[in-house]
Amino acid sequence: MKASFEANRKAFSKKMTDILNFGALNLAMAIGYRTGLFDVMDTFESPEHLATIAEKAGLDPRYVQEWLGVMVCGEIVDLTVNDNGEDLFYLPEAHGDLITRRAGNSNLGVYTQEIPLLTTSVMDTVVRRFYDGKGVDYSRYPKFQAFMSQLADAKHRMVLVDRFLPTVDEGRLIRDLSSGIRVCDIGCAEGIALMLMAEAFPRSEFVGIDISTEAIQVATVSARQQGFENLIFLNFDAASLPATGDLTRSFDYITAFDAIHDQSRPLGALKGIYAILKPGGLFSMIDIAASSHLLDNRKHPMGTFLYTVSLMHCMPVGLANGGTGLGMMWGRQKAVAMLEAVGFEQVQVLEVPADPFNLHFFCRRPSSDQ
Repeated sequence: MKASFEANRKAFSKKMTDILNFGALNLAMAIGYRTGLFDVMDTFESPEHLATIAEKAGLDPRYVQEWLGVMVCGEIVDLTVNDNGEDLFYLPEAHGDLITRRAGNSNLGVYTQEIPLLTTSVMDTVVRRFYDGKGVDYSRYPKFQAFMSQLADAKHRMVLVDRFLPTVDEGRLIRDLSSGIRVCDIGCAEGIALMLMAEAFPRSEFVGIDISTEAIQVATVSARQQGFENLIFLNFDAASLPATGDLTRSFDYITAFDAIHDQSRPLGALKGIYAILKPGGLFSMIDIAASSHLLDNRKHPMGTFLYTVSLMHCMPVGLANGGTGLGMMWGRQKAVAMLEAVGFEQVQVLEVPADPFNLHFFCRRPSSDQ
């Protein structure tokens, strides 16, 4: 018994050491990504001196030196010593494939910024909410929201029109978009997904809806500057979408990209989406690939990270204004149950091309629901 206790204690001590080291490493990697150090080192075909790295990156060499210390100890960057006893540094190509901007959809380096951004934005506030149970308003996350918008924009530019939309409804959606239909994006943020679709399918009409006044203002100005005539943006809470009025039963296709789990009233939002969808209309809800059961998520490869982002952002935002606090890890079982409870039929759970983080919940409003 005592031997087992000591073994467990030793193992947990090592785990705690790893946690402290990897937490620190994530922070330093976020700096390396943001400053472009990884991208600079990725251009070198052989190990280079500190001075060369700092000069090409346009950064102070003393700071770069300390940063390289973290990267070497964390086994992100290789260290060799030349015949003159000088340190030389090299980012292995296999590492660059995953942590530089050229990595595209395989880029994991960009995600190192999430936890530091959330920590600086709301950590003290979230700690207080542990005591009073209140939510945290969406407006408290300006830098994090800007980062997530950039992240989504990059992903949409790479896969939305060429890879995702062709898979929807076995290719029939592309035909309809080309002919001309009416499309809405819920939680559109600054509107990049809609702008990409509006450009690719000029015969279709597009409407973006978001609760953020600032995001809608940015989207509206951007669309006007780019000359879009088939695209408008509206400032609404999805849960407040009218059951009657101009938007009722007016859309052939609706999208929601990682938006429903952040809603303070997610079931109300889904009811609103159902209300503005035409009978027979299609709904694509893109949301986190996870189970609704914690036991199943213990082996999720990104479970710890995703639950932390939810703890710091998604759940508190969902609790704001008396919300339900659904959280990012609500899972496929609950998602399917909520879609079916609203009235959607033929609910399918599909993989998303080039996106291991999400699932595509594809369904439709019954044609008979007149």
